[in-house]
Amino acid sequence: MKYSRLTKEQFEELHKEFINFLATQSITADEWTEIKKNKPEVAEQELDVFSDLVWEGVLSKVEYVEHISPQQIHLFYLNETNMHVIGIQLKNAIDLTTTDGFNWLRDNLMDDDVEFMQAKKDYSDDRHLDKFKLIQQGGAITKGELFQYFDKLIN
Repeated sequence: MKYSRLTKEQFEELHKEFINFLATQSITADEWTEIKKNKPEVAEQELDVFSDLVWEGVLSKVEYVEHISPQQIHLFYLNETNMHVIGIQLKNAIDLTTTDGFNWLRDNLMDDDVEFMQAKKDYSDDRHLDKFKLIQQGGAITKGELFQYFDKLIN
């Protein structure tokens, strides 16, 4: 398995897509029930293959990922050739994961306790896996408004 298995809730949301996936492999509902009962390892493999297919589809569309922790924000723009990251770090005890902390940042962008950095990094041999790792480490897929705001602010 390349990525991670979808959760039970995600499988429930993608129930129709999973049925279509099984149908493309000529597996009927009755056959699927039989596979789950008598060949659980085969059923597990099918779930893993479907999960990877879903992740591939999602990751192919991901352009922006945000990771916000108490003292830092990392904003990623994931284009075709590389990852562009904007980092914001606080040198004080403000917690950016709270509404008050984020509001403080918004009102004090030029404060000496706010430090900006940016960098670009080429992908490894597997661009989708690089994106997946960012998400696994706590990143959230976004539309990129925050990245674009800070990109205009500092460039």
